[in-house]
Amino acid sequence: MEIQTQLKALSEKIGKLKDKIDTEESTKHAFVLPFIGLLGYDTFNPTEVVPEFTADIGLKKGEKVDYAIFQDGQPIIIIECKNWKEKLDTHNSQLFRYFHASKTRFALLTNGIEYRFFTDLEATNKMDQKPFLEFDITKLKEGTVHEIAKFHKSNFDVAKIVNNASALKYTKEIKKLITEELQTPSYHFVKLFAGNVYSGRLTEKVMGEFTDLVGKAFTQTISEKVNDRLNAALNKEAEQQQEETQEPEEVSKIETTEEELEGFRVVVAILRRKLPVERIMHRDTQSYFGILLDDNNRKPLCRLHLNSGTKYIGIIDQNKDETRHSIASVDDIYKFEEYLLKTVDLYENE
Repeated sequence: MEIQTQLKALSEKIGKLKDKIDTEESTKHAFVLPFIGLLGYDTFNPTEVVPEFTADIGLKKGEKVDYAIFQDGQPIIIIECKNWKEKLDTHNSQLFRYFHASKTRFALLTNGIEYRFFTDLEATNKMDQKPFLEFDITKLKEGTVHEIAKFHKSNFDVAKIVNNASALKYTKEIKKLITEELQTPSYHFVKLFAGNVYSGRLTEKVMGEFTDLVGKAFTQTISEKVNDRLNAALNKEAEQQQEETQEPEEVSKIETTEEELEGFRVVVAILRRKLPVERIMHRDTQSYFGILLDDNNRKPLCRLHLNSGTKYIGIIDQNKDETRHSIASVDDIYKFEEYLLKTVDLYENE
């Protein structure tokens, strides 16, 4: 994915230059403007990226935010920048005022390394206190890259981003609470479990013992789950290697037909609205013709069964189970457009 490559290049650039950057203005030019550019916006076009955007606040006139990104003559993102050496925690209130005055739905607070995206989930036209998307550009995960890509000029859709922002924000907060509880279980957290397994009175001594037990139980459970998944993956890989070693002739039994390739092209035509074409791959097997995200067997987009008397399309549900639907020809795949697009969302939210 091109944006992932560009983000990686910017991350490497930051690592090389940051010790030579001393001012906020230098941070903007070296780090922030390239980030805006990789989102597809022309930083040299003053009708698209407006520096020193005026956001009058009540009786205060001439208040300026560092940048505003415009679309169709309206600001869609306002950006407040700080020196890369500065912490961002003390600057929310300033951006909060700008947000209300600009009538935009998104605000970005950044020091060129840390990025915090805000919207107005809790009250219309009033910026939330906490960001819905937060990341360090030098430590990006794949899921975060997909969220950043939604702000690209070619993908930008206010409604879709806002709808997804709620899930992102509250999932992040819940994960933070879980981490805190695992590190230092709170009284109420311990009491929830102790009350369900201990029949006696929950004295201070008992609660002290259960605080230690609850912490150990969660640590062990997580460790066991991780080991189970690793062992399952290793066993699957070993089985595949064994099959390849023992039965190499199986490969020759697979014949990809023109009809299967035609079906693949139909699926690509539907999904390219949400995915870059290069992320949609196919793998043919003896049982079905699989269409995958990122050539990953754990991310099936759909399956085509076209080599028997009755033709089917296999739709993947939220549990990654397949439901077959009869089709007369590959043209009938278009009837399942809505389901195919929903399948993409399963993996974007992982």
